[in-house]
Amino acid sequence: MAIIARDRGGAYARAAAKALPNAVQVADRWHLMENASHAFLDAVRRSMRQIRCAIGAMSIKPELLTAAERLQYEGYLHREETNAAILALFRDGVGIKEIVRRTGHSRGTVRRVLRGERSDVFRTRETSLETYLPWLDQQWAAGRHNGAALWRALQAQGFRGSLRVVTEWATRRRRADKVDADTLQRVPSARTIARLMTIERNDLTKAETLTVAAIETGVPSLVEARQIIDGFHLMIRRKAGADLDPWIIRARASLVASFANGVARDIAAVRAAVVSRWSNGQTEGQITKLKLVKRQMYGRGKLDLLEARLIGAT
Repeated sequence: MAIIARDRGGAYARAAAKALPNAVQVADRWHLMENASHAFLDAVRRSMRQIRCAIGAMSIKPELLTAAERLQYEGYLHREETNAAILALFRDGVGIKEIVRRTGHSRGTVRRVLRGERSDVFRTRETSLETYLPWLDQQWAAGRHNGAALWRALQAQGFRGSLRVVTEWATRRRRADKVDADTLQRVPSARTIARLMTIERNDLTKAETLTVAAIETGVPSLVEARQIIDGFHLMIRRKAGADLDPWIIRARASLVASFANGVARDIAAVRAAVVSRWSNGQTEGQITKLKLVKRQMYGRGKLDLLEARLIGAT
């Protein structure tokens, strides 16, 4: 029996079915878990208005913002005007293609507005500290609050970021430990909220604990979405294929319905990923290594140099 372990893209599924129609297709488990986590982040982004209401921060106090946050807030106000114009056209029955023509915004932007994904005030990108945050949280909880010392310890683990990145993180954590009304008026970004809602409660600061508690009380649908995503991750770890159909039924009635519909469309490959031992992990690892080597050359390496670097890194 032929087995094809593949990425989750529809093009891969169609190509595999055309080349080997009788083969068993197995979706990549890493991508399944990553897609599930991203589905929860999208749910948080769509719930930012309710989150601000739950925290009691429907109005932003500009005098409490840093210079960088003030710039983001001004950008948020501009986005709100754009969002209102797009939503007004949509409510009047104007199609997406016509909205794009009238407003001059891309189709992707219009779709994100209609899905409610552009209501986040403070948006952050992943930083070089992203993979080290769990370790940093543990160190902070153990009383190690010196930014320079934490930076030196991270360097021993292979961290290549600057001292400033770590000291700024320590400063933010120090401020977060001070619980007051002003602190709770500053709503974190959607990415930060998603992280706070999915890590151990013991690793949170006092302010973060109060923020998460307020969100859980005010936005129960987000709590349900988190439980559904946790259940999906657990199902894969335990290889509980029998739980897949009930999970889809429950997830389709939640904030992660879009992800559940995607799983249902590819259910045979997803079920095979849950119950079988086959995985595309080794291939994905090689692809990641290839991308890493290419990015080290700022994306400018030709094939001969890239080949030499890749073989040398093996």
